[in-house]
Amino acid sequence: MRDHGDGGGDQDAEGERDRHGWLRCLLAGAVFVVCMAGTTLPTPLYPLYQQEYGFSELTVTVVYAVYAFGVIGVLLLAGNASDTVGRRPALLWGLGFAAASAVCFLLADGLTWLYAGRLLSGLSAGLFTGAATAYVMELAPPGGASRATLVATAANMGGLGCGPLLAGLLAEYAPEPLLLPFAVHLTLVAAAALVLLRLPETVTDRRPLSTVRPQRPALPPQVRAVFVPASIAAFVGFALFGVFTSVSPAFLARYLHVDNHAVSGLVVALAFFASTAGQLAVGRVGVARSLPLGCAVLFTGLVLLAGALYTDQLALIVLAALVGGTGQGLAFRAALSAVARAAPADRRAAVISTLFVVAYTGISIPVIGVGLLADPLGLEGAGLVFIACMLALIVPAAAYLLRRPIREPGDARRDERAS
Repeated sequence: MRDHGDGGGDQDAEGERDRHGWLRCLLAGAVFVVCMAGTTLPTPLYPLYQQEYGFSELTVTVVYAVYAFGVIGVLLLAGNASDTVGRRPALLWGLGFAAASAVCFLLADGLTWLYAGRLLSGLSAGLFTGAATAYVMELAPPGGASRATLVATAANMGGLGCGPLLAGLLAEYAPEPLLLPFAVHLTLVAAAALVLLRLPETVTDRRPLSTVRPQRPALPPQVRAVFVPASIAAFVGFALFGVFTSVSPAFLARYLHVDNHAVSGLVVALAFFASTAGQLAVGRVGVARSLPLGCAVLFTGLVLLAGALYTDQLALIVLAALVGGTGQGLAFRAALSAVARAAPADRRAAVISTLFVVAYTGISIPVIGVGLLADPLGLEGAGLVFIACMLALIVPAAAYLLRRPIREPGDARRDERAS
């Protein structure tokens, strides 16, 4: 009986450790949500800034793209910083940049402040993207890697969706629409910093910041066959998000007469929430099928967006957000898994960083292109040209993946047994 009691006590202690582990994991996920929400917070406010400062659609897209340049810069220069200095210091720096970004928007009286705020937001996201994902997974109890990956994925894309939703609601139903969203976010960042300080560090072998070295993009030969179609899918998916988050509020207001900022924020948020659902589906569908399927769903989302631009139908915009977001989630998580699996272990981090650089290029260059074309062609015409270019990329990528599907981990072993 004593042995049975001792075993029960061990099980209780193990259960208690698991509960503490999941609590820490979820708290780290909440910190992740707060940071990522700040990166999309200005989305439904861009029409208000246009009215306030009188700038063009090109300026809106450049302000948005500055964020992507900040992310790319951090990924290239300090993407592995948290492996060296520790997760918490890197994430605290990320929250510091997020707070500085919010202050820039609170003080904004012209374009310079908006550029500074978006750049700082990009630096914050660049530090958080890899470090917070690793931190959430490391805080989970043993055997919880799959669920922890789900927490990290939901926190990342869910946070991106919460930003425009929060800002849209506050801008529509509360006073000071250009100030209150950032004041609220600054308060949330302060609370997130307090939570982070109570969580444990997971990197045991920490070194000084001076030992951090820039990461050069890497593409070993054995990765290239997978990387090219995977990176095209990532590029197109992120480009679609870039257009949704930079110019869709202006399109809704100008062509569909949707002046409700909460509705504009919700439309953008739906794309990010749908991406979360798409990423979750990869576990059931499998990586090999998810990448071509994601390309096909992205294709459908782009066609729906083209129909929305051509007919000025709000229902098609919503459908395009849901379908395009789902396709982006399917394609990007599958692309990330396939590229990581194909990369040699000693170069995996560099290869993944290269994929993220391509993805974030997708929310900068095409978006600026839309801004350049918006003046001579209008937003509708510029959007249709963008969609045509993205379709010209995604169709051959999907065709290649159908002809040469990505192999699942067990395929090689099955082939050996068959021979």
